[in-house]
Amino acid sequence: MREGAVARLGLTIPLKSGIDPADELAVLSAKGYTDFWTAETSRFDAFTPLAAAASAVPSAWLGTAVASAFARGPAMLAMSAAALSCLAPGRFLLGIGASSPVLARDWNAATYERPVERVRDTARFLRAALAGDLVDEEYDTFAVRRFRLEQPPERVPPLLIAALRPGMLRVAAAEGDGVVLNWLGASDVHTVKQVVGDRPLVAARVFVCCSEDSQVVRAAARRLIAGYLTVPGYAAFQRWLGREAALSPMWQLWDAGDRKGAAAAVPDEVVDDLIVHGTPAQCAAALHAYRRAGVDIPIVKFLPLDPAADPDHASAVAGSYAEGSR
Repeated sequence: MREGAVARLGLTIPLKSGIDPADELAVLSAKGYTDFWTAETSRFDAFTPLAAAASAVPSAWLGTAVASAFARGPAMLAMSAAALSCLAPGRFLLGIGASSPVLARDWNAATYERPVERVRDTARFLRAALAGDLVDEEYDTFAVRRFRLEQPPERVPPLLIAALRPGMLRVAAAEGDGVVLNWLGASDVHTVKQVVGDRPLVAARVFVCCSEDSQVVRAAARRLIAGYLTVPGYAAFQRWLGREAALSPMWQLWDAGDRKGAAAAVPDEVVDDLIVHGTPAQCAAALHAYRRAGVDIPIVKFLPLDPAADPDHASAVAGSYAEGSR
């Protein structure tokens, strides 16, 4: 965490089903959420919920965590970013990443090749395009011919790059203004910072379940962990962080087709490392642990079973976090 930095706290939106209404976002902002971020899955795209938030909460920071560099063409990505920058001038952060082969190939009929190089090239293109330059360039992974934004943003948004392992982390450090992290504990941040250094802004999605029923939390979290951390990129990330021994039984059972057995094999200590849970005050304290470790913007992602999906409970976490920042 940077010395003297404001204690920013992000929230993944939409919080509930549907796109969050203006009054809900305004209340959550007043309670302590400084940032609203999107996660691009099969639910909503990365930009539309932020367009709603831009008008609902004129003071909030908005960010994509992340928009896929494969699901859109480079020019379309630049146009979407320019639009958000105009709706929220000086308050928008553009997070891009490789996402996954499922999102690229299976859902968007796109290729998924050389992800590190594709994200690097996309970052270089966006730097030029969002600055208003005419781009006529042959990159290593794609070419853009004579593209210029008709209305480039007056204030170019910071560019953040989603990264897990050293190759993409080095791209984030070299080409981006920051990095977006995912699926790591507060104790893992030091490992990442050794690669990216202290210069980039660090945002990290943190999974939270505001419940004191640890058995229920761990049962739900095991299913989520098994579904995510068996994806090759995330599995490699966990190996790099030092969890190979702890997660090998899960990977072996998953590869054998035993999904239930794989989830059951996730150890409690892995759940507790990767999922913040407990009372609002305990959750807030855990979020501050990420800040102390070097995360500038923790981005809360409440688990589906979480009572904090109710705005009143989400407010309690933010309030406790704000109290701990004073």
